Amino acid sequence: MLRQPGGTLASTHLTHLRHVDLAVPEHDRQLAFYTDIWGLTRTVGDTGISFLAAQGSPEQFVVRLRKAPEKRLDLLAFGIAAREDVDALAERLAADEVRLVSEPDVLSTPGGGYGFRFFDVDGRTVEVSSNVTPREHRRIEAAESIPVRLSHVVLNSPDIAVTTAWYQQHLGFRLTDTMHSPQDGDLMHFLRINPQHHSLAFSKGPHTSLHHASFELRGLDEYLRASGRAIRSGATKLWGPGRHKAGDNAFTYFLDPHGNTVEYTTEMEQVDEDTWHPHIYDASQADVTDQWGTANPWDEQVAKESINDPDHGCFIAPPL
Repeated sequence: MLRQPGGTLASTHLTHLRHVDLAVPEHDRQLAFYTDIWGLTRTVGDTGISFLAAQGSPEQFVVRLRKAPEKRLDLLAFGIAAREDVDALAERLAADEVRLVSEPDVLSTPGGGYGFRFFDVDGRTVEVSSNVTPREHRRIEAAESIPVRLSHVVLNSPDIAVTTAWYQQHLGFRLTDTMHSPQDGDLMHFLRINPQHHSLAFSKGPHTSLHHASFELRGLDEYLRASGRAIRSGATKLWGPGRHKAGDNAFTYFLDPHGNTVEYTTEMEQVDEDTWHPHIYDASQADVTDQWGTANPWDEQVAKESINDPDHGCFIAPPL
């Protein structure tokens, strides 16, 4: 257990990011993008709902698509070590007056497991689960340009200091690095729950929304091949290819059919917990956003698309 600012005990047993669930008006169009272009595999589905896996990941699915009248982030899901940790976290969140969406129970999604849902400080639905049956997966081979796994998710928040503190206090996230502007203050906080530089980040924005979801490729060659496939498909390339300084990962950002930003990435930095000290990076320096200097400039259009539409699903639990 780790004592966080404010004196609250936070679990250190969150293990990894499981999946990101999206609601969209045009389910079939979105499904075609994520399978035919992006490289995910539909494993389970019915009319208006699909579970999409990454071939290299033991997770049953890394994206869930649900048909809905308007787009929203349905939920963000994380793994936790054991069933007793699920119960302990639910009990502690309830004691801290965090609004629970559901009590711990057996899950009905692919792979089952045991988990519960709750609202974070901005009203997003979060799921934590354990004992999910691993999916049969395989090694992604050289030159195979499909995602290995879901890498990380970045979320827009009007007050990233408050949101970051909430995730540190209640879920045990650690601050890895900060992106800072001399004019506008902190722009992004990168948070980790394992040695990966970040599984989650919060970006300063005018409203709560999805900033981007990122998918890991096998290596640089596979990342470039995947980026090229998406470009040739006619998908809107937003930014990249390039290499960030925070996380040291390669990036190319695209828009999916509903205007959500999705990223191909690879070679994310791994953190040594015993020696790591958070950096504060100056976002006004060109080599901070792109070390290679190969990406198109970060401009107002890229910023606008990254802000995304306001999420009207805050403090409204998804029906599934």
